Amino acid sequence: MRRDRLNDKFMELGSILEPGNPKMDKAAILSDAVRMVTQLRSEAQKLKDSNESLQEKIKDLKSEKNELRDEKLRLKQEKENLEQQIKLLNSRPSFMPQPSVIPTAFAAQSQGGGHKMMMPVIGYPGYPMWQFMPPADVDTSQDAESCPPVA
Repeated sequence: MRRDRLNDKFMELGSILEPGNPKMDKAAILSDAVRMVTQLRSEAQKLKDSNESLQEKIKDLKSEKNELRDEKLRLKQEKENLEQQIKLLNSRPSFMPQPSVIPTAFAAQSQGGGHKMMMPVIGYPGYPMWQFMPPADVDTSQDAESCPPVA
């Protein structure tokens, strides 16, 4: 009975190793089984190595992801700070008024007299200072009476 069970197991093993051609020779069945087991062990080792390398890549990618997340938050904060600075600069009144505002205000006054000519006072390079002087100081129509020419 024991031999019959062993023979049945050899036949079953032979049919598993080569389903289309079951072998009857026990030595051939055992050699094929040994070859198959070593092949499966090498494949298992390759898969373990591949799994370890993939786990290492996952670990590296997670750390890189965290670094990128931190950098994104830092850049977002920097962007918000810059936007606040821009808002502050745009909302703060500057020392130099917009050039289109002041000349139009004085232009209407000078058109009333028709012959007044405003001369800029030399002060800061590139900025005519008459814009910041009160209109009474710029008015030259009474100069001849208040300061007669000396000749």
